[in-house]
Amino acid sequence: MIQTETLELLEWSRLCQQLATFASTKLGAIVLRALKIPTTQSETEHLLAQTKEIYDLETQLTTGLSFEGIEDIGDSLERASLQGILSGVELLTIATTLSGARTLRRTIDNQDGYPILSELVAELRTYPEIEQEIYRCLNDDGKVSERASPKLAGIRSQQKQVRDRVYEMLQRTMQRQSTAVQEQVITQRDGRFVIPVKATHKEAIPGIVHDVSMSGATFYIEPHPTVQLNNQLRQLLRQEQAEEETVRRVLTEQVAIAKDDLERLLAICTTLDLATARARYSFWLKANPPRFTENTIVLRQLRHPLLVWQNQHEQGRDVIPVDLVIQPQIRVVAITGPNTGGKTVTLKTLGLAVLMAKVGLFVPAREPVELPWFEQVLADIGDEQSLEQSLSTFSGHIRRISRILEALKERSHSLVLLDEVGAGTDPTEGSALAIALLKYLADHAQLSIATTHFGELKALKYQDDRFENASVEFDDVSLSPTYRLLWGIPGRSNALAIARRLGLNSEVIENAQTQVGGATEDVNQVIAGLEAQRRAQEAKAKEAADLLQQAERFYTEVSAKAENLRDRERGLQQAQERAVQDAIAQAKTEIAKVIRKLQQGNATAQDAQQATDALNRLSDKHLPSRQQPAKPKPGYRPQVGDRIRIPRLGQTAEVLELAGDEELIVRFGIMKMTVPVTDIESLTGEKVTKPQPEPKPKSAPSPQPAVSMPAVRTDRNTFDIRGSRVADAEIVLDKAISEARTPIWIIHGHGTGKLRQGVHDFLKQHPRVQRFELADRADGGTGVTIAYPG
Repeated sequence: MIQTETLELLEWSRLCQQLATFASTKLGAIVLRALKIPTTQSETEHLLAQTKEIYDLETQLTTGLSFEGIEDIGDSLERASLQGILSGVELLTIATTLSGARTLRRTIDNQDGYPILSELVAELRTYPEIEQEIYRCLNDDGKVSERASPKLAGIRSQQKQVRDRVYEMLQRTMQRQSTAVQEQVITQRDGRFVIPVKATHKEAIPGIVHDVSMSGATFYIEPHPTVQLNNQLRQLLRQEQAEEETVRRVLTEQVAIAKDDLERLLAICTTLDLATARARYSFWLKANPPRFTENTIVLRQLRHPLLVWQNQHEQGRDVIPVDLVIQPQIRVVAITGPNTGGKTVTLKTLGLAVLMAKVGLFVPAREPVELPWFEQVLADIGDEQSLEQSLSTFSGHIRRISRILEALKERSHSLVLLDEVGAGTDPTEGSALAIALLKYLADHAQLSIATTHFGELKALKYQDDRFENASVEFDDVSLSPTYRLLWGIPGRSNALAIARRLGLNSEVIENAQTQVGGATEDVNQVIAGLEAQRRAQEAKAKEAADLLQQAERFYTEVSAKAENLRDRERGLQQAQERAVQDAIAQAKTEIAKVIRKLQQGNATAQDAQQATDALNRLSDKHLPSRQQPAKPKPGYRPQVGDRIRIPRLGQTAEVLELAGDEELIVRFGIMKMTVPVTDIESLTGEKVTKPQPEPKPKSAPSPQPAVSMPAVRTDRNTFDIRGSRVADAEIVLDKAISEARTPIWIIHGHGTGKLRQGVHDFLKQHPRVQRFELADRADGGTGVTIAYPG
């Protein structure tokens, strides 16, 4: 009884009504409106697993699971088993249910990774042969089709012939007696064809009168010549009905044979509908799946589901979430604070969250969601009185609490929710009773949450570590609650402060303060200080969270830009490789022509063959795809101004300073950092190696004069960037300049001059460019720039 009362106090039926709106079948909605609470944790875990799989499955599907065609066929199956004959509409409903169930099974079977759903639909038998036979024998309106029986087809053919003869005879009669006929129309009365005759001319058409109009001006007469034909039609109609009944009886017998499997099919479809409704309701609530623990409760940003519905569908006020984080050793939580501050809503929200988790629903709280699996939820909430039994508010509370204590004797792993414990009687006795009750609950219930106004209950925390304090926050300026729940801080008395701010006589307030005593004011000041410290800590935590979020956003942006640069670099490398391949193919063609010419003359082709071999060596050198993975080249030492790569960061950087033999100071973007030389490599993949002391030569060779090689323009030091954007051109030029040891020729063309200006701006700030100049007129003039690396 107490559990039923608890469900009523928590308004569980309202939540079930809202959940039922997410059902796709009528039977599913009926079950959800009277949703039962599981009695074992294993049953709850199974329901949650179903909800999770449906939740994940519907995110993969474009339209979600479809329950189209599935109806409640339970009554039809029962009547079929009792040898009743089903109507055509009932048989069609069974056929559509079989088709809908098959579609459900096919949808789930086509997806991988849903073992529970796959196991559930594996038991489905959809009897396609029964479905096909029903569709063969019945039309879309449920009427038996002529395809079902040759005999039925013959009967209907005879009906058409007789009906045509009746129509023909009646038409002739109306034409002959046109003055006696009220209206040129053939109608039916009691299944017989008749014509409307004026009352004043009824003798003109002898026959049987079947009906008279309300005014008496029209008689509906069946002429004597058509009586025999109408009788024949009635006989054929009875034969048709008998044959249709025979067809439906055969179909019903097939359904009755498969009754057990079809009832199982209906149960499986309903189970899927319930799981789908739970998943869709959870998604609508933006809820998260719960995880059951021993005693810990972690429910951050928990929202009352009924208030969320009210806010979304009834334009209610915004829902203020609460944080419930309760450690395993806590057995009793005392919540204090002003009236209308949200204490009762907190109790109801927690109670509904526990019940939602038990029935396989997600909980409307932020991840992670952790709570114990309570065997039962017991509540005493509200100020209901029984006037019929002359019970006071206090008496009503005591009766309900007595039933709660009796229920705890059977199941101790319970959640107890008490609203205004000990209220409704003398404050001294009520406080003593509340303390004794909470101590008893600490020994016999898994967790109890109680709201109270008694200050004595605040001290229990400091006497027993199984107790905890919480309070609803109160704004001293606006003199109203904020509906936020504060943990570890008891609520302070606000009556005198409110009275003072509202302008009550100061003498009265001072007298009241004397009656209360200075100790209470001191306690209130201490609590106020704790609340101020908490607000300061929350503000700092929010700042830290904002900074962390900003850092994560910057990291994401930098990572994305780095990946974009790598993609562009790979694209440029592939483009260069294709260009080299094309150039080599063209050169080989020219060499082949030379060889043919040499072979046609007196000279040998030895020189041409040597040129071809050299060309092949050039191809192997310049095509990365034909090379084996290059081994790090030893002996590379970076210099100030060099561009180097930092593989672990995926970045290229400029060397600013050599910090000894072990470290470098580099810059990439606007950032400077010191990196070990072992973490870098050249742009061509060369690793840094420590210089090894070279053996002292016996005799120093005479120094050879350095040979100055003239700068010659070739395909390797010429870069055509015409048509490129400045940003893309900078990537190509940066790579070219970093690898160049001799001048490079940059073909940017004339155009509007923007590309040339962008190139010149880039060369001005590049640390490796010593100088640059426009080429000679014969070499391209103002459309070509020559850059000299330093």
